[in-house]
Amino acid sequence: MTSPRSFLEDLFRAAVAAAHPASCLPGQLPAPPAHGRLILLAAGKAAGAMIEVAEGHYLAQGVPPARMAGLAVARHGYGRPTRHVPVVEAGHPVPDAAGLAAAERTLALADAATAEDLVLVLLSGGASANWIAPAPGVSLAEKQAVTRALLRSGASIGEINTVRKHLSRLKGGRLAARARPARVLALAISDVPGDDPAVIGSGPTVPDPSWLADARAIVARRRLDLPESVPRALADPANESPKPGDPAFAGTEFGLVARPADALAAAAAKARAAGYDCVLLGDHLEGEAREVAAAHARLAHELQAAGRRAVILSGGELTVTIRGEGRGGPNQEYALALSTALSPGMAALAADTDGTDGGGGDAADPAGAYVDAATAARARALGLDPAAFLAENDSTGFFSRLGDLLRPGPTFTNVNDFRAILVGGP
Repeated sequence: MTSPRSFLEDLFRAAVAAAHPASCLPGQLPAPPAHGRLILLAAGKAAGAMIEVAEGHYLAQGVPPARMAGLAVARHGYGRPTRHVPVVEAGHPVPDAAGLAAAERTLALADAATAEDLVLVLLSGGASANWIAPAPGVSLAEKQAVTRALLRSGASIGEINTVRKHLSRLKGGRLAARARPARVLALAISDVPGDDPAVIGSGPTVPDPSWLADARAIVARRRLDLPESVPRALADPANESPKPGDPAFAGTEFGLVARPADALAAAAAKARAAGYDCVLLGDHLEGEAREVAAAHARLAHELQAAGRRAVILSGGELTVTIRGEGRGGPNQEYALALSTALSPGMAALAADTDGTDGGGGDAADPAGAYVDAATAARARALGLDPAAFLAENDSTGFFSRLGDLLRPGPTFTNVNDFRAILVGGP
């Protein structure tokens, strides 16, 4: 019989495969324009794979390379080989100069689009950091400071993107405005709770329902210490984003090609095929990682007490309010919080479907961690105190000592967190 860890890793792989561009994108690609150019613009952790799939699809259909243009920008380490459309690797979660240059090239391609062209925008999680085009008066260094402050504050992805959209020349519907009068179709792999088009990649091609006042309120509520240029930009009416009904969106469409729910459904099918009940908590969970872990541990104990053999599955995007000096991410912190809460017969895996969870922005960072009822005892035998590591937000340090980090490397997709708790496992 397979081990609990192998079984949980198989569920993770099934979830990732369901959301890979090779699986979900080809059937959604539109026909090329009859006369104009096909302009492919992609950003995010799946951007390299999405461009690779789309480019191959259109070249196989006989679209001449001379009628194709475009650019993809992906996280460092997430590039893919292409034949015609270049792929740039850039910073995530903190943007960098490579992303700035790529965003300027992207805007130039959009500006050059004509009414006969089709601008196909391929979005995935990470696009907000990869496409970095600061509002006038805000430098790259200042935008980086904003990103770091938001990440440390424990702000939700919706809050982070509301601020980002009002400090950008590309996000919040502005890319669609730049591409007029071309037809614009955005196809997205969702990484956000609720699959809101205005939040995925900070909504570069859709109307923005948030306002400058919302961004200012988030800054105040999170007590962010920001460069002076940022409050000025957030008070400037010129930085308000285009809203529903704006003519910029007359020729735009948006479609989802993969969702967190699809990934969880694939994992659930595999678990049921192995004879387990599935308890699906949803694909849109948010909150502090350690608090969510405590709630899930209570549920696992209830299932165990009822004699059920089950897998608890959940997705979404948890957060960590950083108070310590360690390294990790929300999935590793969730697993660390579980380490003292599991009983014999329980095991869990928490990982980010993009292949990296927090860390220093390196593609080799761990995706998450495995934990079971023996984890805490094994740690204490090595002189490690789980509570001390949790207080330092040092989940990577904890699990690296135990050999329980999950390191799949870049997966070339991103449908956010994957969490599975096995109750009554093999």
